Amino acid sequence: MYVRNCWYVIAWDYELDARSAIARTILSEPIVLYRTSTGVPVAMEDRCCHRFAPLSKGRVEGDAIRCMYHGLKFNSEGVCVEIPGQTAIPRVARVKSYTVKESHSWIWIWMGDPAIADESLIPTTVGLADPKWTFRSGQMDYQAYYQLLNDNLTDFTHLSYVHASSFGAPADFALTRPNMERLDRGLRFWRWIDNPSRPPLDPKAPAPSDEVDSWQSYDYLVPGILIMYSAVFAKGTADRLQRRHPDASAVPLTERFTSQAVTPTTDRTTRYFFSTGTRAGEDSETQVDRMLAIANMAFEEDKQMIEAQQRIIDRDPGRKEMLIAADVGPAQMRTVIERLVAAEKPAVGDR
Repeated sequence: MYVRNCWYVIAWDYELDARSAIARTILSEPIVLYRTSTGVPVAMEDRCCHRFAPLSKGRVEGDAIRCMYHGLKFNSEGVCVEIPGQTAIPRVARVKSYTVKESHSWIWIWMGDPAIADESLIPTTVGLADPKWTFRSGQMDYQAYYQLLNDNLTDFTHLSYVHASSFGAPADFALTRPNMERLDRGLRFWRWIDNPSRPPLDPKAPAPSDEVDSWQSYDYLVPGILIMYSAVFAKGTADRLQRRHPDASAVPLTERFTSQAVTPTTDRTTRYFFSTGTRAGEDSETQVDRMLAIANMAFEEDKQMIEAQQRIIDRDPGRKEMLIAADVGPAQMRTVIERLVAAEKPAVGDR
């Protein structure tokens, strides 16, 4: 079940240059991605209309791409503009093109009806070059259905169990629930965290909560975009603010930001993009290197658990889950996706 009229992350901006093409798969559709001579990203079906050779094995020529099997050349809209040895070009000599935009260090692709591609629906996050932050980034491929990753990221109960050795969430973290509100295309979570421990792999992390108050908030948006801000404040800040959102009077001791994107490639594979950052300043390069190492370890822990979960599900796909109180986030997110998929059916079909 996929929302098609939305923006999916297809690549980091640094993966793409004007000299070569790269292959991607989203929603089981093969896509070739490249930049024009002026740097504008282009996406089209990775399948030449002649003998179906992949255009990702082709050659970028200015704003166009040439199939390197029999030489057909396609402009940035997917229209064939040259056939070697033939002057007449059939009207059907074209490949499907996609709407793509570059924003906040990500290349976004609209998988639905191009006539209604809405740039305002691209989530607002923080790019890797933002001077306020020092960032590191990465990506990871999962052998699992994307909704399992969405479930994982809308219920952090698992931090106490899956990530005790990486993020270092204490056992009592799983005993509390964040505040949550429904957004039009997602969910918003926030909480003051009581008794967070220092990550085992990060001896320079902020002191435990008997000395500070820790805040965490994030939006989780369709199709699977996490935008999270976390900060540490002087002890007593949470009570002074009556455990509401920090305001201008609350000066953070440390700040962290992460953007993550879940992109379904097929019905059993998913690409997971992520960045992690800390406030720019003295020692921030060293700090963020350490943060990325911990994040990579944690996401590998997730990967092992979720892929094992997928293998169990595939043995008996009709088995019903037994839901618990912690599942309110995953259940609400699935409802958001189901609603948007249902609204699309008259226009683009239930693919």
